[in-house]
Amino acid sequence: MNPRFSVIIPAFNAAATLSRAIESVREQSWPAHEIIVVDDGSIDATAEIARQFGDAVRLIQQANSGVSVARNAGAAVATGDWLAFLDADDWYAMDRIKLHAEWIAQDAALSFLSGDYEYRDEDDNLLGTSMAQHASGRMLLAKAGGATSVVMDTPAEIAAFVADHFGDTHTLSVPRARFIELGGYPSGFRVCEDVHFLTRLVAKSRRIGVTCQSLGVYVIHGGSATRRHPIAAQRENVRTLIDLMRLAESFPYPVRQGVAARMENARYNLGCALNKSGQRVAAINAVLPSLAARPGWKSLRNVLSMLKG
Repeated sequence: MNPRFSVIIPAFNAAATLSRAIESVREQSWPAHEIIVVDDGSIDATAEIARQFGDAVRLIQQANSGVSVARNAGAAVATGDWLAFLDADDWYAMDRIKLHAEWIAQDAALSFLSGDYEYRDEDDNLLGTSMAQHASGRMLLAKAGGATSVVMDTPAEIAAFVADHFGDTHTLSVPRARFIELGGYPSGFRVCEDVHFLTRLVAKSRRIGVTCQSLGVYVIHGGSATRRHPIAAQRENVRTLIDLMRLAESFPYPVRQGVAARMENARYNLGCALNKSGQRVAAINAVLPSLAARPGWKSLRNVLSMLKG
């Protein structure tokens, strides 16, 4: 049976970009089963933009509760058997759904699917592609050997993907039943909530399909909160991963390895942000837990780099 895709678009004050995101779904070569826009308490014309599409878009409105709650609200009412997500300032490539849907129809053993995507700035300049910029992506590209798709299923590939994944939320295709079973995206976290869910999904998966061509565009905003408040963003990143580390005690070993590596990198990034603001003691304290958790040259080098500023 052909898979039916419900595409969920969380939107907060997204009137300037929402129409482009919706149109990219409507123009898919494999039509979406439905498009669900979740207006997360916007105070601009977001809801009006969604209503302009009439019956082609199902609009849900809620009090501002964050992107995780918005995505979960869309999944709760979705009627498709597969879910795909798209942030309101990004957009899909024309064959995004088709590439995954045809593969799912051919291989029912796939646990979920991911894929490559482009980074572009606000002027639509191409900045790079995700798989080429991540070690886990380069590993899969080498395995694919020029093919447009590859299955990720070895312990080394899984560990690398969890540690530094290349697939953003808008390249994820997941069975709705599995999404609901896992409880969806975690609420209460403002950064790294996508990694939290993706890691829990990987822990329950055996064969992961990866499309080695761009499935869409992720827009890099120079004035994003992460760039304007790097210390706060990195602290929140670490806080989310602390919760994930707690859950990871029951995960398969390669997934635990990946979570530990991701935490070490997150602590280092927090230390760098603190050092740049002149908070050297705080920077050292940020990375010291990694030395205790993963003793070795890399952890020691991270501490020494904070000492040197």
